[in-house]
Amino acid sequence: MALHNSKKNTEMSLDFDDINNSVGSLYEDYTLAKRDVDKETSYLEKCAKRVEEADDANAIVQAVATIVQEKAHKQISQVVTKCLQTVFEEEAYEFSIIFEQKRGKTEARLVFLRNGNELDPITSSGGGAVDVAAFALRISCLLVSRPALRRTIILDEPFKFLSAKYRGRVANMLTTLSEELNVQFIMVTHIKELEVGNVIAL
Repeated sequence: MALHNSKKNTEMSLDFDDINNSVGSLYEDYTLAKRDVDKETSYLEKCAKRVEEADDANAIVQAVATIVQEKAHKQISQVVTKCLQTVFEEEAYEFSIIFEQKRGKTEARLVFLRNGNELDPITSSGGGAVDVAAFALRISCLLVSRPALRRTIILDEPFKFLSAKYRGRVANMLTTLSEELNVQFIMVTHIKELEVGNVIAL
């Protein structure tokens, strides 16, 4: 009877040791898992903070970009519209840049306006209006460049599609712009009416 009890006590002791070892192993696994969870939680919090900071930075960039776009649009559209209206008085063209958000980027679309209606510069205007607008855009880019560039523009047959009836107005426009904006135009042309300023025949 005593032998039987001793054997039973030994088995209980072994069972207790196994349980104790299992608990110890499980606790060690828990400790390691908790450490990993704490580490990942801390990393996620840092990532969330970085995302928040990136969103704030993006909002600032967007706000600055909007201000720059509005300022650039005002300067460019004024010059181009003035040139178009000087040459094409009857058409009453205005020039506008439409900024659109596409695929996370800002895209610019150049349009003509007449009486508030949008026109495609290529298909809905004639007489060389696109030539005049392209010329005016070159001037605008020169004026808004930072750092400032030398005010000289070299052009090769810039008004080759211009209707003959507008040539006198373009010649006056060139002279006026040169004087008002202090811009030097060096231009190759075969159009006699556009030979203004110092003319070198080759």
